[in-house]
Amino acid sequence: MITNLTLKNFTVFTGLTLELSPKINVIIGENGTGKTHLLKAAYGLCAGAPLFKNKPDTGDDELEAALTAKLLRLFMPLDDKLGKMHRQGATDQAYLSAKFAGGQKIAATFFNNSKALAVQDRANYEQYQAEAVFIPTKEVLSLVKGMTDNAHDHKTVELIFDDGYVDLANAMMKSGHEDTETLVNLDPRLNTIIPQLVSLIGGRYQWENGGFCFQAGKYVEKASPKRTKAKDAQMYQDSTVTEFVPTSGHLYSSGMTAEGFRKVGILHRLLSNGTISPGSSGPLFWDEPESNMNPKLMKLLVQILLELSRNGQQVILGTHDYVLLKWLDLLADKGQGDHVRYHSLYRDEDSSEIRVETADDYSMVSRSAISNTFAELYDEDVKRALG
Repeated sequence: MITNLTLKNFTVFTGLTLELSPKINVIIGENGTGKTHLLKAAYGLCAGAPLFKNKPDTGDDELEAALTAKLLRLFMPLDDKLGKMHRQGATDQAYLSAKFAGGQKIAATFFNNSKALAVQDRANYEQYQAEAVFIPTKEVLSLVKGMTDNAHDHKTVELIFDDGYVDLANAMMKSGHEDTETLVNLDPRLNTIIPQLVSLIGGRYQWENGGFCFQAGKYVEKASPKRTKAKDAQMYQDSTVTEFVPTSGHLYSSGMTAEGFRKVGILHRLLSNGTISPGSSGPLFWDEPESNMNPKLMKLLVQILLELSRNGQQVILGTHDYVLLKWLDLLADKGQGDHVRYHSLYRDEDSSEIRVETADDYSMVSRSAISNTFAELYDEDVKRALG
């Protein structure tokens, strides 16, 4: 997991440092304050993990090339030039660094005419091999078939989608437990989370005939066929199993289901195939999870995110949604070890620089355009009611 992120003279940031919670981090701020840029930069600095997994002796030149390529693919700057991500008007070099929980670090710099990042510090970086996951604002589940089909030109796909989308599509194609009942019953961490995801949307997505489709249903507990009828013996073994029970025999293409449901389906798939494995996978970055999702679903989604964090999954969200924020504020339980850290980005009135206010209690965040707007809306509603 990431413990510290520093960005200097990078895109909209003059100088920004975040101390990140190992549990849940929420990035808030008005449009144009760099929430998505921050998430992508942090995700890009995690790009060494798959590289070192495949080649532990990767040298600096190869690492610099890989990190440069990843940033270019995530941000897709004009003319595909790294220097376009250097903050306009800055005279000093751009600087990006991330520190990780195991003491590893990666730090790199570039100027506005640089063709590649220059690694300045890679202390034990090769030891960091927990691959991060990035879920972008728009859903990908219905696009996976087209994005990963070998009959399509991959270069054309990359012209349309940045690596936030391409990486996610590839991750969803990763083979894993298609028999999710076995997974749910074998892994106690998922015994609650996966059934909750299915309950949230009233069914599950599964891979059928070269694409994802939706089957309505729910998980139920049933008596285990292996249990003994002897009551004393039942005290020493699990007597139930969790099974998915379809409520309809019809399958629906993913494109025929609500986009908000498809976003939940992405999380279900990533847990089912092991891409997200709480306690061992890297950070989960999720940009605007509330997008196209009815506020009614937000409470259960927050409960699922909290459960993931309780099992060792670092979560870093970017959001505009007041309902999401308040449910995180209300449902976080310190007695269960929950910790939510809020990072509010804002533009300084005098310098116009992007700054950050960080708090471990949402009520202590003074610079929140989201809360201020809802308070203003409430005041206007009261005024109208009073005549």
